[in-house]
Amino acid sequence: MDRIVSWPDRVETALAWLAGLLWTAPLLYVFVRAFESGTADLSSAWQAAPFGRYYLNTALLVTGITAAQLVVGVLAAYAFARFEFPLRGPLFVFVLVQLMIFPEVLMSENYRTIAGFGLLDTLPGVGLPYVASAFCVFFLRQAFLGVPDELVEAAQIEGTSRLGILWKVFVPAAKPSIVAYALVSISTQWNNFLWPLIVAVSDETRPVTVGLVRFLAPEAGLDVPRMAAGTVIVTAPLLALFLIGQRQFINSFLRSGIK
Repeated sequence: MDRIVSWPDRVETALAWLAGLLWTAPLLYVFVRAFESGTADLSSAWQAAPFGRYYLNTALLVTGITAAQLVVGVLAAYAFARFEFPLRGPLFVFVLVQLMIFPEVLMSENYRTIAGFGLLDTLPGVGLPYVASAFCVFFLRQAFLGVPDELVEAAQIEGTSRLGILWKVFVPAAKPSIVAYALVSISTQWNNFLWPLIVAVSDETRPVTVGLVRFLAPEAGLDVPRMAAGTVIVTAPLLALFLIGQRQFINSFLRSGIK
């Protein structure tokens, strides 16, 4: 028997469609302006800056930062979730306090630290401040707390080491949360702008976001079609990645508890 759709359901559906259209309107406008002259503006934007190098820099930064965050986050979350050690509570509170600090507050101190290490205008200098993520530690700790003790006890009976238990029990059990965090980190680092703008001053280290503004927004004025084409160049990889794997992305977020 067909389900009768009530007026509240119809209104909710209409509002959802309206919200979706409003959300996609800016993106649609950018794509229309980018392709209103065919591919001429896109070619012009690509030739205006070494986007191939910018893509490589961005890929190295995103991959390196996300991998480092997961390694540090998994190990720290495992320690906070499963082991007793002195000052565990205060140390975890210290991690939570970092969630309340805006990154911009730390930029001057981070700049002095990176300069002291001689890492200005290098990819490690751009990525180093993001290696330890308080949110990653907190998020994965919550996932690890949900791992059944029976699985841990079974691994201990088999003589598995602590790192072996982490790799064979906790990481597989928390895989949806790990994947969900990785997706958030990739999106965040791909769109990161202010810190790379400060540290990366040459084409050898600039990511695509900084390269876009540096070459497509001259002081003489904005060329809107070419700027839109540059925006398409920057956003297209993430958009294509989402469209290809949207089902897996959504399932990862739902299974990890992110709403």
